[in-house]
Amino acid sequence: MTRPGESPAAMTDIAVLVNLRARRGSEGVGGLVQRFLPKARLALTRSLEEARHWISELRPNPPSLLLAGGGDGTITGLLNELRAAGVALPAIGVLPMGTGNAWARVTGAPRPAVALKQIAAMREVLPPTRPFSLVRVEGKVAPFAGTGWDAEMIQDFKDQLSAAGPLRSQQAGLRGYLTAMFTRTVPRHMFGSGTPRVSVYNVGEPALTVDARGNVIPVPNSEKGALLYEGPAGVAGAATTPEWGFGFKAFPFAQTVPHRLSVRVYSAGVLEATRNMFKLWRGEHPLPHMHDWFVQRLRMDFDRDVPFQMGGDVIGMRRSVEFDLAEESVQLVDWRKLSRMVHV
Repeated sequence: MTRPGESPAAMTDIAVLVNLRARRGSEGVGGLVQRFLPKARLALTRSLEEARHWISELRPNPPSLLLAGGGDGTITGLLNELRAAGVALPAIGVLPMGTGNAWARVTGAPRPAVALKQIAAMREVLPPTRPFSLVRVEGKVAPFAGTGWDAEMIQDFKDQLSAAGPLRSQQAGLRGYLTAMFTRTVPRHMFGSGTPRVSVYNVGEPALTVDARGNVIPVPNSEKGALLYEGPAGVAGAATTPEWGFGFKAFPFAQTVPHRLSVRVYSAGVLEATRNMFKLWRGEHPLPHMHDWFVQRLRMDFDRDVPFQMGGDVIGMRRSVEFDLAEESVQLVDWRKLSRMVHV
């Protein structure tokens, strides 16, 4: 029962983390949280250490809903810190305050002020959620992970921002990513060492694929240990969500087969990829040189060290990577459904 003078939204067990280093992160969002969700446990963080300390404080009494303001890297880091601390994963509402905002776009997240008003309007009832499986690599989880031009573009983009100085704001967002791609990533592949080669091995249950009409079909002779592909790999990765950010449908068939990872290898050269950029962006199918599988576990061996990213953050160089489907999944707030339930 709501006590006199107490906001109904205050009765909901909510925690909110805002990454102040995210592109749109600011103390102003913290003020909005205090206004609309005055009893929420709020953390404004600038470092992983600060976030880790706050999570340790949540452990004795985990929230039923955790709102996270930041980009895909923020959300991915938060999930892994919760797992490391032994905190059961609560329902998570993604507030779009990063650069690519893949999960925010997929779940239809509105701007933070609107999102917070919608959560407050639910009073003591948890908002509707959608389940998302997770890719696991080296004990860490993420909505997507991989290597190739995407990982190089992320690092090129960050290097470009670091060198931009007072023009940093003009190099942020989609414009900055495209600038990094055409001035750094593409020239390096055209005049550098070329596209790496990869050997893709299935190490789980027999693999599935998708035909030209989008129908899921078995892959012949794809039992455990089978070589699924050997050749060039401009981009190679796995995902449980269709987008990489900015609306780029890099994995249009993610979630088509329950309890399977969507794995793709694009073997075309950088010039062909550039010509087909908008088709790739829209997730068109079929495309020449695109290879798709649905697997539980898979290993990629490269002919040289390649940059590897998880959830939009480059974590280092790898020559061999094993992907599998994490046992746990995460429930994300379905903002589209929520917006139909409340009007703010």
